[in-house]
Amino acid sequence: MTEFDLPAESAPPGPLIRLIHDQRAAFLVVGGINTVVGFGIFIACSETVGHVVDRRFGMVAGALVTIGISHVLSVLFAFMMHRRLVFRVRGHALRDLLRFESVYLTTFGINAVAFTALVELGLQRIPAQAIVFLPTLLLNYLGHRYFSFRRSGGNDHTNDSLEEASPTENG
Repeated sequence: MTEFDLPAESAPPGPLIRLIHDQRAAFLVVGGINTVVGFGIFIACSETVGHVVDRRFGMVAGALVTIGISHVLSVLFAFMMHRRLVFRVRGHALRDLLRFESVYLTTFGINAVAFTALVELGLQRIPAQAIVFLPTLLLNYLGHRYFSFRRSGGNDHTNDSLEEASPTENG
């Protein structure tokens, strides 16, 4: 049996649960913080590197660079927040990060398809996004809980990543 065959409940709740007492609510709180920070990162990237790239290579290139850099920085911030405050797991940091990003990319794809379909059906963009928002939020939570930060029953607090190993353990 591999760790992928075991239930996700083996991952203990994070320290934010001591204040909120509900992992779903903690997920929403951290998601709200991530949204504000992510938008701030986007603005900072747009006003700095985005403007430099705009002048040198054009507005489309500046927009793509802004989105790309802000996405990477925002995902890294969100990953650390969810990993430490909501799901509280250790070890397997790279694997968790790749899974975390795959959940976000999957729900982004679902969002893009559903949003586009609703707009094509005649809905305005804001109501269309509001309709798609809740299902994708739920999919993000379930994806992170049962996939991104999933652990086997006996490895809740393993220290098998280089980031958490002591210098003598790394040889």
